Amino acid sequence: MSISGTKKNINLFLMDGDPAGRFKCSLLNWTGVGYKIPRSYFPQCKDMPHMKQSGVYMLFGSDRNGDDVIYIGQAVVRKNGEGLSNRINEPHDSIDFWTDAVMFTTTNDALGPTEVCYLENKFCKMAKDAKRYIVKNGNEPSIGNLTEEKEAEMDEFIDYAVLITGVMGYKVFEPLVSPAELASDTKTFHFKSNKFDAKAIITSEGIVLLKGSQISPTTVNSCPQFTINMREKHSAHIADWTTTEDILFPSPSSAASFVSGSSVSGNDMWVLKDGTPLKDVNK
Repeated sequence: MSISGTKKNINLFLMDGDPAGRFKCSLLNWTGVGYKIPRSYFPQCKDMPHMKQSGVYMLFGSDRNGDDVIYIGQAVVRKNGEGLSNRINEPHDSIDFWTDAVMFTTTNDALGPTEVCYLENKFCKMAKDAKRYIVKNGNEPSIGNLTEEKEAEMDEFIDYAVLITGVMGYKVFEPLVSPAELASDTKTFHFKSNKFDAKAIITSEGIVLLKGSQISPTTVNSCPQFTINMREKHSAHIADWTTTEDILFPSPSSAASFVSGSSVSGNDMWVLKDGTPLKDVNK
């Protein structure tokens, strides 16, 4: 089952009355519950009942290069009665420093060891496929051995958890561009130059320079510093001056400057297949 594109009433509770504090998130008719806990608030969570249960968790942070990273783990209730909070407090050597934890469990503590293994495996695979964050798990988690009925139940749990994770500000499981957008010629913009074959798609987050786009091998003296920084940041995603991954930019001009290596107007340089410039679209 996919819940994408359907209307949802999400209950978002600010546990500290502070948008920068702890979130609790739930949906009507769903037994799951999600939490977003900033690291500085974590000591206040040790006695929360749901934090003593089994579940899955995600640790978000940045590595030494400033890239977004995530560690995805699972926790089961131990003999001492501790679950999620105890596991998260343990060292995670693969992630240098995490700033926020997102956790999922159920209101009735229904997740067993096999279920959390399945969830951990699926979330890791989805995060890697989306390529928004560097997944810091050292080994691929075991998928477990679920019945067909239980697997369908956990897939539904995943759909809701992905939705809530996005609401909490982390689109870690969603690709920059959907397959439907990639397949639509009417939404694809082309760079207005015979020198570089580059394509981009406007999304709700900005503009995505598509994989396989050609960029200038040189930059002019007046090239914006932002462009130079972005080229350095994504150097691993450029081969023979062609992008090997989709890259998100905050504005059409920043993407156009990245392609040309100079300061240009994205509203003029990005055009649809019929030649309509971006500035005239939706007029």
